[in-house]
Parts: sequence; structure tokens; C-alpha cells
Amino acid sequence: MLEYLLTGFALLLVFEGLLPALSPRNYRQAMLNMSKMDDRILRSVGLMSMLAGALLLYFFKN
Repeated sequence: MLEYLLTGFALLLVFEGLLPALSPRNYRQAMLNMSKMDDRILRSVGLMSMLAGALLLYFFKN
């Protein structure tokens, strides 16, 4: 179980690092835009992302 958790975390770091590595200017602009967003919008996007990830995980594991 720990191996899967660490694998998932490693993949998260890889995907999180793609945009700043490939296009730092666009990454910086995206972060500036996100900092100006309302908390409710960010929370909604985060929840939708978590649900999408959980659904993908469920479908891939079953």
C-alpha cells in the first residue's frame, strides 16, 4: 500500500513540475491569475479535481 502511495506522490510531483519546467512564463501568469480568484471558485475547482481523480482511480482499479 505504501508503495502505491509513494508512486502516486511521485507522479504528482512529475505532473506538477511539467508546466514550470516547460513554460515558466505561462506558469507564473497562471499562478498570478489564480491568486486573484475568489476563494469559492478555487475551492470548487479543487473539489472537482479531487472528485475527477477519485473517479479515475476507481475506474482504473476496477
